[in-house]
Amino acid sequence: MRSRFGKKPPVIPLKDNVPTRKFPIATVSLIVANAIVWVWELKGRGVDYHVAKDGYYPCTLHGPCEAIRVGSSVLRHHLPWWEGTFTSMFMHGSWEHILGNMLFLWIFGNNVEDALGPVRFLLWYLTAGVAAMALQTFVTVSFGTARDASIPNIGASGAIAGVLGAYFLLLPRARVLTAIFFGLIFLREIPAVWFLGVWIALQIWEGGLGLTHPDQTGGVAVFAHIGGFAFGLLTVYLVAKRRPLRPRW
Repeated sequence: MRSRFGKKPPVIPLKDNVPTRKFPIATVSLIVANAIVWVWELKGRGVDYHVAKDGYYPCTLHGPCEAIRVGSSVLRHHLPWWEGTFTSMFMHGSWEHILGNMLFLWIFGNNVEDALGPVRFLLWYLTAGVAAMALQTFVTVSFGTARDASIPNIGASGAIAGVLGAYFLLLPRARVLTAIFFGLIFLREIPAVWFLGVWIALQIWEGGLGLTHPDQTGGVAVFAHIGGFAFGLLTVYLVAKRRPLRPRW
């Protein structure tokens, strides 16, 4: 099953140095919604079953879809593409998956919300998720097999990538306190333009690798990351109501 931010990252952001004007109600609400869905996945028939049943399948837009087996269950019919697009944005495949996504959303989302306002941010976030899924679907259907298109896509990181693209433009001089894993753990403050620039460069590199060697991407939907990030870059100045606050130092 394909997940987003599925690989264990060598660096983890801990916090940035940019304050907000108000409590980020939309960002926190999204985190709570993702947490509620995650608990539902755990307490239902199991994560694998719910991912297979309620995830998004590229083949639903441009069939045919292959059946997928989860334990003793064989699922032959999937959610319509428009429904799966939104349900999948709030689903995750593991604790590492959801914790990583929510950490990125909390650190970078509150400042983007501060620039857009909560209602506009929420609608824009969901649209970023749709844009991310659209690019991933296009690549999967155009370059993949019917089996590739019949793998469920889940996770919030396509929409979160839109947040990262917006932050990249709005706050390039912000600094991100980062834990770096290189045998030992090092804490360093990294300029946001470098942190996010390297992140998207890795996604683009993995995307090119995935076109020729799909098995090398570890099941991560990297083109969703690229699509979401590009959406954030292209649209944030169209929807932002004001500049975020300046970094503290």
